[in-house]
Amino acid sequence: MYTVAQLVGGVWGAGGDGGELVVRDPADGRPVSTVPVATADEVGKATQAARNAAAQWAATAPAERAAALRRAADAVEAITEELAAAVTAEMGKPLADARGGVEAGIGTLRQYAELAPLRGGRTLNGETDALDFLTPQPRGVVAAITPWNDPVAVSCGLLGAALVTGNVMLYKPSERAPATGWLLARALDQALPAGVLSLLTGGPEVGAALAAQEVDVVAHVGATATGRAIAAAAARTGAKVLLENGGSDPLIVDAGVDPEWAAEQAALGAFANAGQICVAVERLYVHREVADDFVAALVRRAGALRVGPGRDPGTELGPLVDRRHRDHVHGQVAAAVADGARVRIGGEVPDGPGAFYPATVVTDCRHDMPLVREETFGPVAPVVVVDSFDEALRCAADSPYGLAATVLTPSMSHAQRAWRELPVGTVKVNAVFGGAPGGAAHPRRASGQGFGYGPELLDEFTATKAVHIEAPGGGHW
Repeated sequence: MYTVAQLVGGVWGAGGDGGELVVRDPADGRPVSTVPVATADEVGKATQAARNAAAQWAATAPAERAAALRRAADAVEAITEELAAAVTAEMGKPLADARGGVEAGIGTLRQYAELAPLRGGRTLNGETDALDFLTPQPRGVVAAITPWNDPVAVSCGLLGAALVTGNVMLYKPSERAPATGWLLARALDQALPAGVLSLLTGGPEVGAALAAQEVDVVAHVGATATGRAIAAAAARTGAKVLLENGGSDPLIVDAGVDPEWAAEQAALGAFANAGQICVAVERLYVHREVADDFVAALVRRAGALRVGPGRDPGTELGPLVDRRHRDHVHGQVAAAVADGARVRIGGEVPDGPGAFYPATVVTDCRHDMPLVREETFGPVAPVVVVDSFDEALRCAADSPYGLAATVLTPSMSHAQRAWRELPVGTVKVNAVFGGAPGGAAHPRRASGQGFGYGPELLDEFTATKAVHIEAPGGGHW
């Protein structure tokens, strides 16, 4: 059982007068975390404390900030197993996957510690007796509101990039993974001056209060509706907004591909972390030439997944984060079936404790069905059969979202068309996951705005200032 405490202005245990919430293990319903809920007044006090600490941290030499981030990465690495266990207990991710998320977060902290001191401004060619240059400066106070589905990796990205560029942080982890955020904040706090990092916990009301504060940046990874509410609040305060929000990522299966291999890729994209990944495969457009064999192979793979609590070794499909979310996922599947779709495997709420939902393959889907059009965020693979690559590309592009897309094709010309024409931030060809280190992308439309990762995220947390210097009186120095 985790007993979470808040960190405000360098003081652990501060605040929490808004009551208490309890997080339950989605595998069996047992309580795993008790969490204080910050009041709006406490959020305001934390913001002021952060503002008071901002100038000194901004004036700290970049190399010193980088050294602090390296120490923070070491502190996080020392509690890798504890963090992974907390992720699994709070949101159900299989333990090996949870450990991978922690390791990814540690790598991100170290990457930013190396890159940040090397990123500077540039000089300009002005008058010979003058000096002109552009220089980046910290933006000030950053509020980070992070998700539950990969809480350590995402938080390390936002916190690491903001801290190493000289900003102070107000960190609000998801109310579905607060102990994970608490453990992470404790590790980071060991390496940072008092007051540079604050931890605020609670539900959506705490996030709303934080977004309404006079901060300089609000960074949010989560649902589109929440992101839009944050953007509206920031429009009133003038804060910069970074958003990585919902998605309904397409997978195109072109003619000529090996259907067994394509089904392996589709199963990985749709069922990993029970489909609770920002760039999970949410809709599949499959060429009629390979559709029957592909669906048969995908059904076999869905049925072969080992289902169980995330803490059990060998579990491949853990529970959804909670029963409320399971109701949302199942409701979309049931609505599609009522509209003519056919469940080939899964699609039923299992008996017993927890928030488990089976890997589900749905065929006879149409592009206009909500199961296809909207974000599901569960282990569901809706298949739309198409007659041509042109049709698949047209359907894949027709979405209110614009996060990522995957194309499985033996055709180089189709691959070239896909990455050029799909209006998304990331296009993957012949692999649902993967990519070189340092990749960065802009999500489009309802999926958000601004860089959410990669070296360019460092620039999101700085403001560029132009400086022009002349000798007094028009003379010489």
